[in-house]
Amino acid sequence: MRPPILIVEDNEVNMRLFSDLLGALGYVVYQAEDAETALELLKSVRPGAIVMDIQLPGMSGEECTRAIKADPDLSEIPVIAVTAFAMAGDEARFLDAGCDDYMSKPINVPLFAETIARHYQGEPTN
Repeated sequence: MRPPILIVEDNEVNMRLFSDLLGALGYVVYQAEDAETALELLKSVRPGAIVMDIQLPGMSGEECTRAIKADPDLSEIPVIAVTAFAMAGDEARFLDAGCDDYMSKPINVPLFAETIARHYQGEPTN
């Protein structure tokens, strides 16, 4: 089985959008609605990339990314940050936290697909 993409997103509409887009592109998708669920899932699943919302309940996406990148077994997984609350300097902060790329919401669909393809560690099914 090809590695899935893990989407960490607490907004139901965004989760559905990301899942549908990635599914249409041939990726298997796993979902986590918060950082704690994502970290638990990563104990048993090795995704080819992670789409990480930065504004999450509880532990932020930034903190979750730092935890992932601090774990030698997970540190090579690409993390693509997404946020609706982009401010000046945020992109540098997210990259400093260990994110491999950054996109603001609402997403640009062709750019989203290209960004995932560029970072994904594995081959999609399509």
